[in-house]
Amino acid sequence: MRNKISTYWWCQILGWSAYTLVWTFFYFAIRSKPQPFFFQSLFTDAFLGLVITHLMRMVIKGFDLIRFDLQKQIFLLLITALVFALLDSLVFVSLIGLFNWELPQLKQYSFGNRVARALLTTFLFYLIWNFIYFTYHYIQKSRRDELDKIRLQSLVKELELKTIKSHINPHFIFNALNSIRALVDENPQRARTAITELSNILRSSMQSEKLELAPFERELNIVKDYLALEHIRFEERLQVEYDIDEDTLEQPIPPMMLQTLVENAIKHGISQQRDGGIIKIISNFKENHHELIVQNSGTLNSQNNTEGFGITSTLTRLNLLYGKEAKFELNTISDEMVEAKVILPVQVK
Repeated sequence: MRNKISTYWWCQILGWSAYTLVWTFFYFAIRSKPQPFFFQSLFTDAFLGLVITHLMRMVIKGFDLIRFDLQKQIFLLLITALVFALLDSLVFVSLIGLFNWELPQLKQYSFGNRVARALLTTFLFYLIWNFIYFTYHYIQKSRRDELDKIRLQSLVKELELKTIKSHINPHFIFNALNSIRALVDENPQRARTAITELSNILRSSMQSEKLELAPFERELNIVKDYLALEHIRFEERLQVEYDIDEDTLEQPIPPMMLQTLVENAIKHGISQQRDGGIIKIISNFKENHHELIVQNSGTLNSQNNTEGFGITSTLTRLNLLYGKEAKFELNTISDEMVEAKVILPVQVK
């Protein structure tokens, strides 16, 4: 159980205490004659203010009014201040009348008139309270957005470095160059194509730092080059299938994310199978979402490396870019097939 008073409650207590002290100061400094029931009315007013502003905060948080853009927030600031100031005025005037604490000169006015007079002052204080609350959270949200942007940029750079390392490490280069060398005499045209494919992969790795999102078609072409190179190494042990809805080709996705998923499928799936297997890449629209799926031969036990960079970076990037609008799933779809699925919001141009 937490014994520490939150910052919010410290601000509430200190703010309404200051409100009471200021009115007390003016009462003693400028009064011409004693005012009956002044302190009873003042403490009732301050207590009501604390309670009703807290209710107003609960409404603001409950309906998440902070999520709107600045123009709507200003409108909501005025509306919520007016509604709860009216509530405060109704309750305050009712209590003052119940306990007979009204000033003699105010008794001549009707209930509605007294509420309207109280509302003029109460609305001003509630407007100030709302202004402070909305401004604080607007600044906090701006800071969080900026921090998320910095984290995303840092993650993209880290991903680029990891991807470059995975492609230019001696083992990968050795396999790729050995495969190309073996083709030089028997199939010079395929060797030249393989060199181009390797060049495309390295170039795309270095360019990914500059992009936050990239067209799916671009990322698919990079993966095709990568799989073409891997096919030279695995030969008939690697079978590749594509099921691509052409309408998804222009959809933006995080750069190198698809390749990361395919690399995981090769490393934890195909390379672990004596007879190799199939990698199938699927892209389609489903229920107003863009589904990007990589299926591969293998078992989840050998591929369930949730602490690995590929899975961790995918989850983190999706969270930073899309929040709750994107999902990542890693599942077994049969005894011999594993599926990595990314669900992205559709971007409409």
